[in-house]
Amino acid sequence: MNEPTSSAAVRPLLLVDDDATFVRVLSRALTSRGFEVIATTTPGDARAQARHRLPRYCVLDLKLGDENGLRLIPELHALVPDMRILLLTGYASIATAVEAIKRGAHDYLAKPVDADAVVRALLDIDGHADGDDEALPEAPEVPLALRRLEWEHIQRVLTECDGNISETARQLGMHRRTLQRKLGKHPVRERPSDND
Repeated sequence: MNEPTSSAAVRPLLLVDDDATFVRVLSRALTSRGFEVIATTTPGDARAQARHRLPRYCVLDLKLGDENGLRLIPELHALVPDMRILLLTGYASIATAVEAIKRGAHDYLAKPVDADAVVRALLDIDGHADGDDEALPEAPEVPLALRRLEWEHIQRVLTECDGNISETARQLGMHRRTLQRKLGKHPVRERPSDND
């Protein structure tokens, strides 16, 4: 096994994502950028690794199988109070970003993301958290499309229900399968220009 040459420059980082391929690729990239990556694909193992290894940094996916990464943020902070947590998600929404910051995440990035963006967010290189400004998506200047509004509303209710699909479906008044189908689709993207 290859050991890092300079242990002083190594920064312990917990990487939690249920996509094994993504974990392998990002682990390799972050290792080459000076992090000692502790990779896991389950929340239970993430808790155990945090307790035993006390990593300074964490890259956490929002969706971890049936569990929600948002729930894990306060638990990780309880184990390692000064841990800097970056939440990643393939389903970005303003509600989720706000909730992640409220629960203690330091930054929030939407997938796909490259390793350099992850490092910048973890190390706060570009001043992501200048003063009181939190790294949240900016509010759009034009009204959101109806499908995008629906997506944002579903994400907000899902966050309020701690990721519980059944409870979210009940609160939204829709069938569980319908909700799962909507969640399986990528969010509606807004057009970059406002001339339709």
